[in-house]
Amino acid sequence: MASHTPSQRYLSTRGGSHGLSFEEAVLKGLASDNGLFIPEEIPSLPPNWENDWLNFSFEDLAFHILSLYISPAEISPAALKDIIHRSYSTFRAPSITPTVTLDANRKIHLLELFQGPTYSFKDVALQFLGNLFEFFLVRRNEGKTGNAREHLTVIGATSGDTGSAAIYGLRAKKDVSVFIMYPTGKVSAVQEAQMTTVQDENVHCLSVDGTFDDCQDFVKALFADPQINKTQRLAAVNSINLARILAQQTYYFASYFSLIRSGSFNPSTDELRFVVPTGNFGDILAGYFAKRMGLPTAKLHIATNSNDILHRFWQTGAYEKHPVPDNSTTQQSSGIPADGSKAHPSGVRETLSPAMDILVSSNFERLLWFLAYEVYSSSSSSPSNLSIDERRQTASAKVLDYQTQLKTTGGFRVDPAMLDAARRDFTSDRVSDEETLATIREVYRWSASRDNNAAEKEGRRYILDPHSAIGLTASLRSISSSSSPQPPRTHYISLATAHPAKFSNAVHLALSSEPDFDFERDVQPDELRGLEELPRRVVHVRKEEGVEGVRGVILRGV
Repeated sequence: MASHTPSQRYLSTRGGSHGLSFEEAVLKGLASDNGLFIPEEIPSLPPNWENDWLNFSFEDLAFHILSLYISPAEISPAALKDIIHRSYSTFRAPSITPTVTLDANRKIHLLELFQGPTYSFKDVALQFLGNLFEFFLVRRNEGKTGNAREHLTVIGATSGDTGSAAIYGLRAKKDVSVFIMYPTGKVSAVQEAQMTTVQDENVHCLSVDGTFDDCQDFVKALFADPQINKTQRLAAVNSINLARILAQQTYYFASYFSLIRSGSFNPSTDELRFVVPTGNFGDILAGYFAKRMGLPTAKLHIATNSNDILHRFWQTGAYEKHPVPDNSTTQQSSGIPADGSKAHPSGVRETLSPAMDILVSSNFERLLWFLAYEVYSSSSSSPSNLSIDERRQTASAKVLDYQTQLKTTGGFRVDPAMLDAARRDFTSDRVSDEETLATIREVYRWSASRDNNAAEKEGRRYILDPHSAIGLTASLRSISSSSSPQPPRTHYISLATAHPAKFSNAVHLALSSEPDFDFERDVQPDELRGLEELPRRVVHVRKEEGVEGVRGVILRGV
């Protein structure tokens, strides 16, 4: 593809596919070898980008960033701008993802990612992905009628927010059917209502009596299932779809420029850390892409709940579904024993932050590929004259070996050089339920008593959802452990991933004893009132029915 740069061509992390266009990678979602698509290389930012982009709107930033990954031979500039505009015109905030200063003295900021139609950060990517699907199908079906028209069957698994965001991004789209699986009883009442009360006939919700990981396994099994692939063109909506990662890069740049424009951040003297509550590693992977492109970022800080497979990896180099006893000083735990200082031995531990209750982080595979490409193609054990293709094959072989070990033995351990490379860009922390509730209370109280935060200036106290509280807890812990002189040079941008109304139980637990707290007045948006009383459309699936049962539901519903 001579019209495409390396960053506009895509390959599989496991080596079975390469040279794909953006359209092919988006519509396939998952590679035929079960790998995940990545660009052949992460692009560099253009010269003078900091000055040229400083006053760009969110839509302008999205266009210039995504243009580095999408060839104009595939989507013209005018068409891409239209897709972006339609995707973000649904957001409530004019800036799409506003950056709010919680504490100017300690340089603590929140990046509000919940201004979209479902009040979740997933809207940023899934509004865009829904419009991409529609654009590709309209183009492919031009002049076609009847059975000649292409139909897309979109399948996804959700621990809560992906499902509703995908549904709102795809509802009523022509020639698209969407099937979303979620674990029965393991999403919040609001999240379930947002999914199951949508009455559009192309939307189908499947309640599975298992965990999110079981739902995600069903998605991967369906992509590999020859029977359903004979009659259906499957597409992925989970963050295994690369378009989601690419779209999420924009808000990292938007927050950077927002701080500069505010006058509180000087890129010549200050440094920036992003703190990201994460389970499936997609949100923070977008930050890694942005950092690799050239966005000045000192560190990306991973914040997990008790399902801490990522935190344990950054402490030990072992990526294991179930932790093994380790008394070494490198094995650190941030939680308290009553909450379980490590992931529960029976599997996923249920927490107050259910969107992060994940045993295996799918997007971690993408990071492993880039680390392996760097480490094993430049080490002393590898010939320096390896071609780019040979270096890519080496990285893919390492990833395939890691994933095989994960599947067969439940985990793997990387070499010290890989762990060192991972630690260069990332740090990690783990936060308990008790700490999560304490932070929600602390921020509620301090936002009323301080005069240097945006929330109080707007006449309101700031209320966090539990996932956002995990990120802020990690930020506060990092600040308290810092040995740098005061005032600190480091600004912390903690990602606020969901509106607190979506997790009312956790908010009530944290704030019900506060004398002036009123959930209906202080938290509940009008759009979510009465949602749980609306009629529902949902199919219940037993885990024991396996992929055959899920396949049957899909084939009957298309």
